[in-house]
Amino acid sequence: MLNRPPFLVLAALAVLAGCKKSENTGSPAAGQTPGAQAQVLHLGNGTEPQDLDPQIVTGVPENKIVNALFEGLVAYGPNGQGTVPAAAARWTISPDGLVYTFYLQPEGRWSNGDPVTAQHFVRSYQRLLTPSLAAEYANKLFPVVGAEEFYRGQLSDFSQTGFKAIDPSTLQITLKRRTSFLLESMKHYAWFPVHIPTVEKFGGLDRKGTAWTRVGNLVGNGPFILKEWSMQQRLVADKSPTYWDRAAVKLNQIVFYPTENIETEERMFRTGQLHKTNEMPLDKTDVYRREQPESLRIDPLLGIYFYRINTTRPPLNDKRVRKALALAINREQLVEKVTRQSQIPAYSACPPMEAFTSPARLSGDLDEARRLLAEAGYPGGKGLRKIDLLYNTSQNHKKIAEAIQQMWRVNLGVEVGLMNQEWKVYLDSQDTLNYDLCRAGWIADYVDPNTFFDLWRTGDGNNDTGFANPEYDRMLEQALNAPTQADRMAIYAKMDALLMDEVPIIPIYFYTRTYAMNPKVNYPVNLVETPNWKFIYLKE
Repeated sequence: MLNRPPFLVLAALAVLAGCKKSENTGSPAAGQTPGAQAQVLHLGNGTEPQDLDPQIVTGVPENKIVNALFEGLVAYGPNGQGTVPAAAARWTISPDGLVYTFYLQPEGRWSNGDPVTAQHFVRSYQRLLTPSLAAEYANKLFPVVGAEEFYRGQLSDFSQTGFKAIDPSTLQITLKRRTSFLLESMKHYAWFPVHIPTVEKFGGLDRKGTAWTRVGNLVGNGPFILKEWSMQQRLVADKSPTYWDRAAVKLNQIVFYPTENIETEERMFRTGQLHKTNEMPLDKTDVYRREQPESLRIDPLLGIYFYRINTTRPPLNDKRVRKALALAINREQLVEKVTRQSQIPAYSACPPMEAFTSPARLSGDLDEARRLLAEAGYPGGKGLRKIDLLYNTSQNHKKIAEAIQQMWRVNLGVEVGLMNQEWKVYLDSQDTLNYDLCRAGWIADYVDPNTFFDLWRTGDGNNDTGFANPEYDRMLEQALNAPTQADRMAIYAKMDALLMDEVPIIPIYFYTRTYAMNPKVNYPVNLVETPNWKFIYLKE
């Protein structure tokens, strides 16, 4: 998943919220904790969401809201880990690992009262795989028989795919190969159902950005319903009266604020208007360590902060230039002096996890970087045009970009211009390859290294670099067909080495999630930033 309203709007919002005593969330600085009985949670969400359509969105800010309004077959457990029933009450797996049968919750209901049926899931998957929709996450369903062929137009009859509604409450999914991470993958919103009649009513199944996700129109099956969406101000979700497990949902309301200006966000927390921030200003982390350690959270997060490279644009179509830029960054200095939030310097494309730690490494020193740049025809940066670095609006991204810009200027003689764009425009620039270098982050969609490697498949909807390598694609397919987990991990190591040789991306650091949070909030750590709102609440 990819990883923010204008300052004046948020500042005005902060003043207004400060006037409403009933909305004071009682941060530690405010010295009080009203609101626990009301169970109304106020959150900084980073940015105005791109959309609320689970089959269209791609980012972490959208992920949090979508997980409140919709529900997939399975979900994370109360401690932020494991797998628990969600829209499916139970499931079985055939002995060969190819057929998954899901039995839906008997009380499963959409927010308009309609029963949630297996056919809703089948039609939703058909929509996601419809080529004209151009869903960037369609590939999440490719392990299923016929899914990729339908998406690529090689199969026209969707009934010939591995998605079957056996009866209204039974969904059967047949895979083309054993996929050990399937249930983990299904926690991602690409697998969530949408209410097909509603989507059809407001513009059709193969159109993006229609009015079906607006207040009064949106029909979801999650624990919350959309009550208010005031653009660039706040989005309010109320507890759903039709959700099958509503008795277990403790929160009555979640208020999401598009806190793109993180300094304003931190002030909103300090004055009691937020229970939790999305981020922490880099220069405030040490202050909280000293003065409010009970409000500082630094959690593990399975993700990577990196720069995409438009490999189709000269001079960045020369991998020697790309690698020179990658080698000229002092990552240790960056995380120790600039970010200061316990991040890990990254020299590969995949962060370490329990099942896999990549032996691949971006190798070479500053002398090698200068040699490569000279070999490409730009000794000391001479003759190299100014390169632009794009980032989405954020003071943290700006500070990191400024530090790296200086490293490139001093170490290589390369001049880099900085450009920032608000979230939706930034996403469009990235998707259309309208950039030279582009700040990026990728949080795992599920806990498996495959989520970091299928990104760079030729033509993948989230590739956005122009990188296309037949050998890489071959190895990705080989990994998915590997006879054992050990064999699969060994192939991923080779793929990571290929990426570090071709350098379509510049890894910078592996994430931690650093934010301020009221100690009264029960908010389990989740490695992939996918909250199960059913288990989040304000402690008395």
